Amino acid sequence: MNQDGSYFSNSIPLSTAKATTPGAHEPDVPSVQPTPLKRVVSGAALKELLAGGAGAHPKTPSREDSEFKTYWHSEITRDVATIKNSVVMHLTATFLRTPTSMDSGYAYLASAFSVRDRLLQRWNLTNEYHDQINAKRVYYMSLEFLIGRTFDNALLALELRDEYSKVLGDVGFRLEDIIDEERDAALGNGGLGRLAACYVDSMACMNYPGWGYGLRYRYGMFQQQIINGYQVEAPDCWLDSPNPWEFPRPDVTYPIKFYGHLVRDPEVSYRYKWESNVVYDAMAFDVPVPGYGTANVGNIRLWSCKTNGLFDLNKFNAGDYNGATGGQVAAQILTDVLYPNDNTNEGKELRLRQEYLFCSATLQDIIARFKRTGRPLTQLAEMAAIQLNDTHPTLGIPELMRILIDEEGLTWDEAWATTTKTFAFTNHTVLPEAMEKWPVPMLDKILPRHMGIIYDINLFFLQSVEKRFPGDRDLLRNISIIEESSPQQVRMAFLACVGSHRVNGVAAIHSDIIKQTIFSDFVRVQGEDKFINKTNGVAPRRWMNECNPDMSELITEVVGDRSWVTDLTKVRALEAKVDDSSFRQRWWDAKQKNKQRLAEYILATTGIRVSSEALFDVQVKRIHEYKRQLMNILGVIYRYHCLKQMSPEERARELPRVVIFAGKAAAGYWVAKQVIKLINSVAEVVNSDEEIGDVLKVVFIPDYSVTAAEHIIPASDISQHISTAGTEASGTSNMKFVLNGGIILGTVDGANIEIGEEVGEEQIFFFGCLAHEVADFRHYLRFHQPKPDAALQAAFDMIQRNTFGEAHLFQPLIDSILRGGDVYLLSVDFPSYIEAHKAVESAYRKRDDWITKSILSVARMSKFSSDRSIQEYAEEVWNIEPAPVSSQ
Repeated sequence: MNQDGSYFSNSIPLSTAKATTPGAHEPDVPSVQPTPLKRVVSGAALKELLAGGAGAHPKTPSREDSEFKTYWHSEITRDVATIKNSVVMHLTATFLRTPTSMDSGYAYLASAFSVRDRLLQRWNLTNEYHDQINAKRVYYMSLEFLIGRTFDNALLALELRDEYSKVLGDVGFRLEDIIDEERDAALGNGGLGRLAACYVDSMACMNYPGWGYGLRYRYGMFQQQIINGYQVEAPDCWLDSPNPWEFPRPDVTYPIKFYGHLVRDPEVSYRYKWESNVVYDAMAFDVPVPGYGTANVGNIRLWSCKTNGLFDLNKFNAGDYNGATGGQVAAQILTDVLYPNDNTNEGKELRLRQEYLFCSATLQDIIARFKRTGRPLTQLAEMAAIQLNDTHPTLGIPELMRILIDEEGLTWDEAWATTTKTFAFTNHTVLPEAMEKWPVPMLDKILPRHMGIIYDINLFFLQSVEKRFPGDRDLLRNISIIEESSPQQVRMAFLACVGSHRVNGVAAIHSDIIKQTIFSDFVRVQGEDKFINKTNGVAPRRWMNECNPDMSELITEVVGDRSWVTDLTKVRALEAKVDDSSFRQRWWDAKQKNKQRLAEYILATTGIRVSSEALFDVQVKRIHEYKRQLMNILGVIYRYHCLKQMSPEERARELPRVVIFAGKAAAGYWVAKQVIKLINSVAEVVNSDEEIGDVLKVVFIPDYSVTAAEHIIPASDISQHISTAGTEASGTSNMKFVLNGGIILGTVDGANIEIGEEVGEEQIFFFGCLAHEVADFRHYLRFHQPKPDAALQAAFDMIQRNTFGEAHLFQPLIDSILRGGDVYLLSVDFPSYIEAHKAVESAYRKRDDWITKSILSVARMSKFSSDRSIQEYAEEVWNIEPAPVSSQ
């Protein structure tokens, strides 16, 4: 603050120092409607409600019941008879089923609600204990949680799978069929959401007090359908049936404001009152996350907009039915869809409002919980650590500042010190186009108070930098949270850096790259110690124990018990079995069984029949140019070209291969959707070519999900992780494939590098240019058009001869390589990519050597457990301790 009480610089006239004009962006809003009142029996209570008071409150018990307390603190008995009574009770009392009207769907629901009863009891005991001991908690804020299906995971965590299998068998069902009745929760899309789910799982298993926070999407991102080879988006109506794994919390709601105007506090110049008629209520839904081998249960709290109080009865009675429900629709769409298409201004505004609802409700909830400790808010960081999973939750920083200053009365310095000690930030990308930015006019209109706070944060930060580096205007421009473009943009990654006490990348190479590129100036200003690495990990509970039971049984046999599920370092014992012929054969048999299971899944989902004896070559991930699915399908086209040149005898000697793709393209990402079309067009031609037969099959599995991954990953022989070097932050699917005995074909990028270091380069097939070479190649290709490699040209020729349909559909993809600068260096890496495939084939033909690679790979992968990642965060970022709940 300056001596005159202002917050703006008199020494450096920066355009970042602007004031928000109160009321400048007030939208047309309906007049205030009567508030729906609770039903009351007391005239006095009704009078108080009408006067704006709280009215009657729910009554609390006059005494404590010992039997209730004993029940609450006692584990529900685990015998088959008790479980059966619980399942039958839910069948009859919850779902009104009789023995003649029951089916597998209701059997799943009744069984799931029975399991939920056990989880909720543990959930309450966990949170009660953490409250009693005043445990410091971590809050993991993520716009995605790709949790998949819960039923089987919960049974394994509770160690009740056999008991429920017996009960369901008694009523005429196989447990496996009941498990398949569950739909995946549509709460995420890709690796970001799956990482968040793994981390909450690890927090629960390792007894760390921690919650995830996100949004409850009614329709997910979308359900991917393939029609005439094209991706078509449909709503994912996953909530059409009851969801046993969420617990509605109508008692936990918070008001969320948008638009409006500011009124300055006459006593404190930096404090404002934010007034708005656009106010929605965010309501909590809790999703228990069971810990394996512990009584602790974690939680993911998801927010949804309440709409009941937004119905305008006066407009309805006047015949304005659209107007009567307009408020409900405006609120509902905030949590309808994950990542609404932001190619339009309306889509951008919806995303911004969605992210703010998420951040505001979460911060209000965290502070409400903290206040129960009785501590002053300046001690918030001693009881709460907030991790920002990418930039989507970054609005939490100005929101916490707003609450602390405007509502709780802290000074700016107190609020800022508290905020920066509370937040930490995980960066997930080095791609400039993926660095989230918001136009200043848009943010100013929708969140006027937050725009003012961001201006002040930026100003004070730049003033501190200018004091240390006087006259360095380029540094100030490069490091400013406000980008001086037209219009100005708020750089959310920069705001996260300034407002957090730790910033981490998610793989060693990624952490080095961000320090050398996008955050290099911050390293110079804030010091290198603030920027650390935390390599990603995956949960062995789901990605080994649940999805690959046959391999898991072999590991348990070698280790001697199931302790490896929570201590993955014990899988190192597999190395002692690498020369055991009997063990090696059973290892191979387990892989073949998984491949047969996947072949059946492919037939059921696509109608394509594949041989499980073939090499399964898999690339499953979000469709994006930098992930280079286009290079993969061009390689398939070249393989098809070669096979067509061979005689029948020569083709018979070729190694059969099934190339499997899966993944979604963002709804507005035209190039990625054309790649999907090309894959499906190639598949249609290749799979119907009788000359080729089983020597080559191409499969695109639609609507990729956690459940699909649980079929695909254990069955892979080779998996492709082929992003342009320096573009993939880490990746986690690479870890999952290797943990299931698959081998990587990949570039020297992301976590591939660390996987190679751990398993040994003999167990991985690297190819392509290195990260430090990329800039030179891009510069050369920008100004030159070298002739493509012969193999790549052969693939282009097949496309341009209309082999896979009308060539003009795919010409833009070819042009992006030949005339568009080949930003992702497909032409550079294609020759070594083809050579790497030849090396894979040669190695796979030597079965004994391949089995050795597979066993050693699993044995050496303990570093990539999410348990290791979470322990590092807990010790080096969050400063939290385990708090195990007694199972007694």
